[in-house]
Amino acid sequence: MTARRWQLAHGRHLDLGGKAVVVGILNVTPDSFSDGGQFDAPEKALAQARRMIGEGALVVDVGGESTRPGAAAVSASQEQDRILPVIEALAGVSEVLISVDTYRADTARLAVAAGAHIVNDVGGLQREPDIARVAADTGAGLVIM
Repeated sequence: MTARRWQLAHGRHLDLGGKAVVVGILNVTPDSFSDGGQFDAPEKALAQARRMIGEGALVVDVGGESTRPGAAAVSASQEQDRILPVIEALAGVSEVLISVDTYRADTARLAVAAGAHIVNDVGGLQREPDIARVAADTGAGLVIM
């Protein structure tokens, strides 16, 4: 299979097709279904991201709102307060590609400004369709879930 280059924000790219890409999922929520809220403090989240990178993750996907069944919704400002410090810190200490797990256009725009390269829209462009414009305007890669 021929590798294809995926252009991302901040002049970065990811070559796809040659081999598998490991994506580390970093939930910075107190109620995560996958890790029980172990990484809801920025310093804990950054340590976990470093562990993931050390284990081979090429992308770290940072999310600030749980998508587990029955999870309480959080406001945009709560989500941003959780993820933006982690994205900024991670962008400052690592060359890893950073993805933001959100369905909110404003959160995505702020996350890319903070250093994210990819927008992972867990709402499938249905909750806030303007998120596609954010990806286009910023050059961020877009994952539609």
